[in-house]
Order: sequence, then C-alpha cells, then structure tokens
Amino acid sequence: MSFDDAIHSTDPDALLAAASDPALTEDLALALLKRADLSADAVERLAKNGTVIKARKVKIALVTHPHTPRHVSLPMIRGLYTFDLMNVALAPVTPADVKGVADEALIVRVPTISSGERLTLAHRASAGVAAALLNDKEARVMHTALDNSRLTEAAIVKAVNTRSASEALVQAICHHPKWSLRHEVQIALLRNEKTPLAQALRFAQHLPLAQLREVLQQSRLPTATKAHLLKECAEGKKTRTHRR
Repeated sequence: MSFDDAIHSTDPDALLAAASDPALTEDLALALLKRADLSADAVERLAKNGTVIKARKVKIALVTHPHTPRHVSLPMIRGLYTFDLMNVALAPVTPADVKGVADEALIVRVPTISSGERLTLAHRASAGVAAALLNDKEARVMHTALDNSRLTEAAIVKAVNTRSASEALVQAICHHPKWSLRHEVQIALLRNEKTPLAQALRFAQHLPLAQLREVLQQSRLPTATKAHLLKECAEGKKTRTHRR
C-alpha cells in the first residue's frame, strides 16, 4: 500500500504503519495529522518517528491534535518558539488544557524575551498573556495589552485590585476609552490608592451614595480622599435634588 493510500485509509494498522515508517515525509506527516480521527496510538508513533518529529510544523500539529496523549504534547510545548506557543494557545482545535499549559509557558517566558516580542504578544496573545503584560516595564507594551481584543473586564478588575498594580497602569485604565467606562472597573479603581483624586471623583459620581460608602469602606484610598469624595457626592446629589 502506498503512503497516499495508507494516509487516507480507514485501516488502523495501515495508519500505524505509515506513522512509524522512517520514509515518511513532513508533508505526509502533516496530512496524517489533519485527520481528526487519527488514533492516540498512531499519533504517539508519529511523535517517535525521528524522520519527521524535528520539523516545526509537525510539532505544532502534534501538540494541537485532539488525540495526542498529554505525556507527548505537554513536554513538547516547552520546546516551541514563542510565537508558535502563542498560536497553539489561540488555535480553536487545541484542547483546553493544552492551551492553558501553552499560556503558562508563555507567561513564564515573558521576562526573558525581547521588547518587540512582548509587544506582539500584548497585541495578539490570549487574555491571560495580555493580562500578564499589563505591568510590563515598557509603557507601549502595557498600553498595547490594554487594547488587546481578547482582554476581559475580569482581568482588568483583577489587575487593579492587585497591590502590585503600577501607578502607570492605574492611570492608563483611568483614562482608557473602553475600560474606564465599565462599572466594575470603576469600583476597582475607587478601591485602589493610586487612583488620582480627579478620576476617583468622576467614578464616585456614577454611584448611589449608599453604594459609594460601601465601596470606600474597602478602599485603600487615603482617609482624606474618601471623606472628600463622600462630601462632594453628597453635596452634588443635594444640589440636583433642589433643582428638581
């Protein structure tokens, strides 16, 4: 049976033989891995085929295949290039747990990669990686991460609530055209001691007075700032009431 026949065969033995054949080429290995019905045994044999396993595209296809055993795919992830890791984490076909390991590997790698690579990750990577870049030492990386289309409100709130959140990040979120308008983000900013008074007042004015008191009870803002916010908001609400 020819390679072409074997790769398109429904015979499990033919697929196993093709996967382990030392004459297998990179293109044929990739054709095999495009089969969603390829068994875990066949995938594992292909992973042990020294002729093709060194090929970058084959490694990526193996890692993302739904039937690749975890003892094969997980060690292989750590050897992938940075942007290959990113693509593995974003690929729809990649199993969820494998995506998680790829993201973790990227986050661990962040301190060691170049500014340009971090900028690309901030723009294109998953929400988890973008969140890890929110406190990047370079402002352009942090701002790009804030604009990442995959970044979630929950990740922003978590970043603001973290005591290690930088002043630059808090300021950037306060002025961000998208995130500064989100209710939960505004509440998180009202609890952060690095939020400027002018921005804190703007966010406080969006809350009912009772909710503002509750939020400020758990806030790390200076005591004087809390008192000022409560006073300004209370007076503002009285003025609006009298005008009616």
